[in-house]
Amino acid sequence: MNLEGRKIMVNKSSKELFEMLKKPEDYKNLMPDSLTSFEHREDGFKFGLKGMPEVALKIAELEEDKKVVLKSASSSLDFSLTGNINPISEDKTEVQLLFDGNFNPFIKMMVEKPLQNFINALTDKIEQL
Repeated sequence: MNLEGRKIMVNKSSKELFEMLKKPEDYKNLMPDSLTSFEHREDGFKFGLKGMPEVALKIAELEEDKKVVLKSASSSLDFSLTGNINPISEDKTEVQLLFDGNFNPFIKMMVEKPLQNFINALTDKIEQL
């Protein structure tokens, strides 16, 4: 299952944005308003949203000023969330979030809409930076 956030412009350099997205503690500021818990670790973070089970993510790949990949920290869930960072100018950067999950059809049906809403909420928060 693949989901895409909309492409947005952020008034920050690609370096500034990358530096923020590679720090697990900085994701707390990007979470939707329905956040109920957040705990960061050295290599990732765990969070809970109203009406959803807690999710743990770890930073799996960093490509300097270009890409940050978060993967599920649970072996029972196979998915990744990629933030593609594209510098437009010195202080403008295009960002897009991409979700890639390997779910059975039943799970996909249950999580597709909440996941798209989550990606949209993250995108909105990043756009406000």
